[in-house]
Amino acid sequence: MAKYALFGHPLGHSMSPLIHEKLFALSGKTDCTYELADVDRETLIESPELLSSFSGMNVTIPYKQEVISLIDELGESALRYNSVNCIDNKDGRLIGYNTDCDGFVLSAGKLPLGGNVAILGCGGVGRMIAIEVARHGGDITLAVIPQDMDNAQKLTGEILEKCPGTSVRIVEISALSGSFDLLINATPVGMYPKVNACAVSDEVIENSGSVFDVIYNPTETLLMKKARALGKTAVGGAAMLVYQAVKAHEIWYGGKFSDNDIAAIIKDVEAHVDSMNKA
Repeated sequence: MAKYALFGHPLGHSMSPLIHEKLFALSGKTDCTYELADVDRETLIESPELLSSFSGMNVTIPYKQEVISLIDELGESALRYNSVNCIDNKDGRLIGYNTDCDGFVLSAGKLPLGGNVAILGCGGVGRMIAIEVARHGGDITLAVIPQDMDNAQKLTGEILEKCPGTSVRIVEISALSGSFDLLINATPVGMYPKVNACAVSDEVIENSGSVFDVIYNPTETLLMKKARALGKTAVGGAAMLVYQAVKAHEIWYGGKFSDNDIAAIIKDVEAHVDSMNKA
């Protein structure tokens, strides 16, 4: 029996078991289990054998950097972000990866990442998205709240270090204006239960060619609803969540999945989220 788990604290409700169990089933991996490992920091740090007892792991808040000291090697993606959300146990050697970036790129693959891109927020996920957009040649506008101006400046320096020559400007979200090929929301504004909130004005949405929202609950945020009402493409966070899990299975045992299989799991996740909100 091969054991896999999600490490974090507190975990609360997680979509990970639903997604990973479906991916194992598609791969015919009937001998694999997936569990939630809600452990405190002391337990994690002082019990390195705990990680070694699993064939593979996902890692979420607040341990994406904490686990780095506990593993043997970092893949290129983990080194790029100094953040690990996936660990592979290769014959007792723990190797860390970042599949969040894969989840974003794969789910946003048909959107103009190399165009003029406005990114709302510069926190953990916003930082990753901004760097990935820069890696795809995009011109970046970081739109942040006043309290995050210093963090936005630091992120700008990191972007220019990793991707020299990238065009980056910083504005307050309330002052965001202009035309964008792609508008990305990397803030929690609009997340359940505050579903009637939207981080930007209707004018900004009207002047954006397409929209990506990292939020997966609700499955269609107000931002996405407004964009779709204008006939624009809008992608939600459920796809990103599923694709980062798909990448983990590729790493763990070479899993391969069709586009139709992945699309079906995304629909299952969205249906599950919608049913939870109606309960």
